Amino acid sequence: MTPSPSIWSPLRQPAFRGLWLCGAVFFIGAGMQTMAAAWLMVELTGSSFLAALVQTAVFLPMFLLALPAGVLADTTDRRRLISGALIAQVVACVLLAGLVLGGWGGPATVLFLVFVCGCCTAVLTPAWNSSVIDPVPRDEWPQAITAIGIAYNAARAIGPTLAGLLFAWMGAGWVFVVTVFTTAVMWESIRRWPPKAHPPSRLPAERLWGGTLSGLRFAWHSRIILAQLVRVMAYSAAGSALWALLPVIAQRQLGTGAQGFGLLMGCMGTGAVASGLVIGRLRSRFGLDAIIAAACVAFSAVMLLAAWVRVPALVYAAMAVGGAAWMAAMSTFNTATQASAPPWVRSRAVALHIVASLGAFAIGSAFWGAVSDIAGLTTALVAAGALMAAGLLLARPFPLRVGGAHEVTQGTPWDELFVEAEPSPEAGPVAVEVGYRIRSGEDKAFLDTISQMKAPRRRDGATFWRIYKDLGEPSRYVERFIVTSWADYLHQRARATVADHALEVEVRTFLAPGESAHMSHYIAER
Repeated sequence: MTPSPSIWSPLRQPAFRGLWLCGAVFFIGAGMQTMAAAWLMVELTGSSFLAALVQTAVFLPMFLLALPAGVLADTTDRRRLISGALIAQVVACVLLAGLVLGGWGGPATVLFLVFVCGCCTAVLTPAWNSSVIDPVPRDEWPQAITAIGIAYNAARAIGPTLAGLLFAWMGAGWVFVVTVFTTAVMWESIRRWPPKAHPPSRLPAERLWGGTLSGLRFAWHSRIILAQLVRVMAYSAAGSALWALLPVIAQRQLGTGAQGFGLLMGCMGTGAVASGLVIGRLRSRFGLDAIIAAACVAFSAVMLLAAWVRVPALVYAAMAVGGAAWMAAMSTFNTATQASAPPWVRSRAVALHIVASLGAFAIGSAFWGAVSDIAGLTTALVAAGALMAAGLLLARPFPLRVGGAHEVTQGTPWDELFVEAEPSPEAGPVAVEVGYRIRSGEDKAFLDTISQMKAPRRRDGATFWRIYKDLGEPSRYVERFIVTSWADYLHQRARATVADHALEVEVRTFLAPGESAHMSHYIAER
């Protein structure tokens, strides 16, 4: 039976519902903080570049810290990781509120403390994103991820609107006071509904650097994940122009104040929420690439309209369309990434999605802000719209799809380890050879099949892979790959999926009658 595409189905799980609601409150506070900081920067400096730099201060930490944070989320206690980051963020929010209320919050101070809050969010986000869907069955993950996207974008609608009203009434300092309490709500949710503990393992624990390299290696050699990362990076880099330049659009293009800026953000968030309610059904009907193509066209048109139109009502309506397109694209990318990664690397896949999307967003924000200061607001928005439309050309070389259950479910290692004495985990490099004596006349078919083993071997940990023909015995082939250490090799064996094992079964169908694959292990001594 096909699971319902309704986003409401995962909300029947009490733990998911609680985490979802508290996460929404946290997102509202984050949206309030970003809006207040950006508008405060406009008031303090009048610079498009410095206003856009607030977005960079919020999201650049994702680029710098998300992947190491993903490694920690995959290998350590996620509850402690999230709680520690939230406590640090509360301290930073308290300082920001106190300094601004006391009149000591200059541009550098605001940017620095916003950056610190961004660092805390970067540390907790991979762990939280992979934890919040724990209570939900896997076949409902797309709906759960979409529901999270709706909460996030509803917060973008509510947060800036509330921030605009509170900013106009009481000033930026009191907006920052509110963020202290919204962060505390998030901490309470993790205390009440802690993430599932990682299953016990007899394998050596991954270290931070090694785990980081494993995540990067996985993404590079997984065609599914790589395509998703390239596409989201291109989309975010172009789309960041509209988000970063919204305060400038409000001030210069429309002549509105903080309330007008908040309304622009609110319209985008409202459109995003509306899109989230139907995106599950649309993905089921039209497919991933069609959704992304429509989102690119719509968001590009919105940026062109914002570049030339000065009628507030039309711009507000366009922002709602832009928010819908943004939500449709980003939730599709996020769903595809999380659902295509096996458990051992899921937090790192989330982190890489964050690095690609928000890293590109942060760098793009600074770039488009500089273009606006140098060449003008209209030029920046038109150029970004053209770049967004050009992103459609990526569909052919980087098609999107969601990995099947057999591609993400880890299997049992094919062969037992027959070694006289197991080396220490740090020993290495390790060379592994698998010998195949195949049936006569099937060399080409065998080579075509076993060549497909290169990607999963490299994806799961091998730094080298090659297939050799025995010159003394033409029917014998040797598959050889190298892994950095014995610990890495043990991890590689445990990471193989059901699909990988099915491929190994297919490879062994070429063996000559009565023959079996023979595996040998070698450890470097000099």
